[in-house]
Amino acid sequence: MTQETAADTAAWTGAAAILFDLDGVLTPTASVHERAWQELFDGYLASQPGVSGYRESDYFDHIDGKPRFDGVRDFLASRGITLPEGPLDDDPSHDTVHGLGNRKNAVFNDIVSAGVEPFHGSVRFLQAALDRGLKVAVVSSSRNAPAVLKAAGLSRHFAVVVDGVVAAEQGLPGKPNPATYEYAAKLLDLSSSECVVVEDAVSGVQAGQAGSFHSVIGVDRGAGRQTLLDAGATLVVNDLQELIP
Repeated sequence: MTQETAADTAAWTGAAAILFDLDGVLTPTASVHERAWQELFDGYLASQPGVSGYRESDYFDHIDGKPRFDGVRDFLASRGITLPEGPLDDDPSHDTVHGLGNRKNAVFNDIVSAGVEPFHGSVRFLQAALDRGLKVAVVSSSRNAPAVLKAAGLSRHFAVVVDGVVAAEQGLPGKPNPATYEYAAKLLDLSSSECVVVEDAVSGVQAGQAGSFHSVIGVDRGAGRQTLLDAGATLVVNDLQELIP
């Protein structure tokens, strides 16, 4: 075993549970979210003269890993735009925070309905964790987590799923606050220090770093290795199968 492999393996050795983010960690749906956000804001900003258009970097700078409506607010704030909130179930045609968020969600669900293929290396790592007797949970800002897990054929592995719906019901602040990860640990009847957080988003890594977790494993799906390390990741891998000895 090389020194680097030994360090990678140590990041989850001695843990009792793995807390997985979903989009970008278990499934490639982060790219679907990116497409849905771009479609949403390309359309919306076209009606806003003098406002700079949507850029690829906007996803990582203002949206990635956050609860959907926080992403809407933070992106609009980057353009100096403030909209009324609207009701939570506001019509997607309305230019409100909730209307835009629901419009994005409709686009996302249209794409996901065709099915989702999980990352092969992530499935291998998940199985390795289960084989070791570790507990597992999904912690996602998305309100679509159960549907994505079902589409990817992973639902049977996760009795605990803390998503955007659960967070709202429990009054938990979203990432980068560690509350949703801490709540998942509680549901598994474990302390945070016994749980490993696995994240690909800066806000998610920050959430793990802000809590007293065993370690925070970053998966670089585009945010950048150094960026994730700077956010507090214990180590960063390109694929979770790198953690299997």
